Amino acid sequence: MSLTPVIEVSGLKKYFPAAAGWGRSAGLLKAVDGVSLRINQGETLGLVGESGSGKSTVGNLILRLVEPDQGRVLFKGRDLTFLKGPPLRQVRRKLQMVFQDPQSSLDPRMTIRKIVGYPLELNRLARGREALQRVIGILDEVGLGEEHLYRYPHEFSGGQRQRIGIARSLVTGPEFIVFDEPTSALDVSVQAQILNLILDLQKSHGYTYLFISHDLPVVRHVSHRVAVMYLGTLVETAPKKVLFAGPYHPYTQALMASAPKPDPLKRRNLAVITGDAPSSVNVPPGCRFHPRCPRARPVCSQEPPPDLKVGPEHTVRCHLYA
Repeated sequence: MSLTPVIEVSGLKKYFPAAAGWGRSAGLLKAVDGVSLRINQGETLGLVGESGSGKSTVGNLILRLVEPDQGRVLFKGRDLTFLKGPPLRQVRRKLQMVFQDPQSSLDPRMTIRKIVGYPLELNRLARGREALQRVIGILDEVGLGEEHLYRYPHEFSGGQRQRIGIARSLVTGPEFIVFDEPTSALDVSVQAQILNLILDLQKSHGYTYLFISHDLPVVRHVSHRVAVMYLGTLVETAPKKVLFAGPYHPYTQALMASAPKPDPLKRRNLAVITGDAPSSVNVPPGCRFHPRCPRARPVCSQEPPPDLKVGPEHTVRCHLYA
């Protein structure tokens, strides 16, 4: 794994108008509020956090599926923030996404040949027999065969549909792929097959991944580094082994304590993170986690915490270590 950054994100922000009903505005929902991260060549960065923390929005912003309000996104040193038209389309085929629900992300009226081959047509990469051969080749890589070409999505299981979604994302020869909760809609037995496929593809081709999930065991299985997100900001980032061995941030500690262990011999009472996550419209002052933090100090409610380096590639945003 190279340490050359494929993706560099700095100061990324995205606010959405929050509706209060009857056409009235309730202010701005701060979905992503100053996120900075990097993902190296051949690496998987796991992005974890509770529902509504802004994880999926980060993935959409990196791929320019949603336009950022502020900040920069660099792909191999090239600033994507202001690209438009043909230059953006040329870069975009190198950046792909696999969506959460394979049933809703595949057009039910299109055959598998058309679904997987359409990106080739759209990007003018191949046509006719050449495109067909590339579709057959990529289907084979994800565990499907030529006999599946002229079937429709409803004829496949959930796991097979997700394989089709992966094939569609790979057919243009991307270098960076965002996986947005790719196994959450699948049965547990099928999840392992899809995760192992994702890992095998990375080993074979050197792909770089952003893997978004709320499932800590899944992130632990597939990631090299992990970033923890809370209420629109990153609170801790570290290599996988370091983070799971000794998390620093109270929120990361609480997340791990609340995750069930699959080993029945290691059962324990699960911790519960007290309180509800505050609204992204009315973000608490100071540290955003302080209303729920058992170790909060007076300064936590007054000043935003600094971003501190506590080890090699290990940063935490918390007053406890200032």
